[in-house]
Amino acid sequence: MRFFLCGCFMLSLVYLFAQEQNIETNTSDTLKLHSPKKAVVFSAILPGAGQVYNHIAMPKGKKKAFWKVPLIYAGLGATGYFLVSNQLTQKALKTDYTNRQNGGLPDVRWEQYDNEGILTLYNQYLNKRDLSILGVGAVYLFQLVDAGIEAHFVSFDVSEDLSMSLRPTLLSPNTAGVALRLNFH
Repeated sequence: MRFFLCGCFMLSLVYLFAQEQNIETNTSDTLKLHSPKKAVVFSAILPGAGQVYNHIAMPKGKKKAFWKVPLIYAGLGATGYFLVSNQLTQKALKTDYTNRQNGGLPDVRWEQYDNEGILTLYNQYLNKRDLSILGVGAVYLFQLVDAGIEAHFVSFDVSEDLSMSLRPTLLSPNTAGVALRLNFH
């Protein structure tokens, strides 16, 4: 009997709090949602496009995100330059080493090195090339993460009504402390 009464009570609560009428919303008052997923996809397709997408969606008075695009391309360009440079040097060293093994003349750039020195340089430039690949990937992933995080903060309220302040205070005549004050108006 107790389970029956408890079940009836639960069903009555559902009917009590159920909404009988449809509420029509005014479409002019709704906030246009900004999609972080879309910002990340834009940045994945074209680096910096997610930052531009976030910049367009930001309300007036907020920090803009378009200034990051030149930094993204500078980072990709610098790491890309080092990648290509290290790859070409590594290939030139490999070619010079194989020429020396086949009895050919050494390259003018590397003639002061013996075979062991060429192999050492080859391994160094191979490592530098691998680090350059990681650098390009890091810059690319960093701009993806930045676009996603910035998209989450597009509609974040940064008005003066939200504030936090830290002030020195005296807890007792001989004890100093810090007071934390949060305002949510």
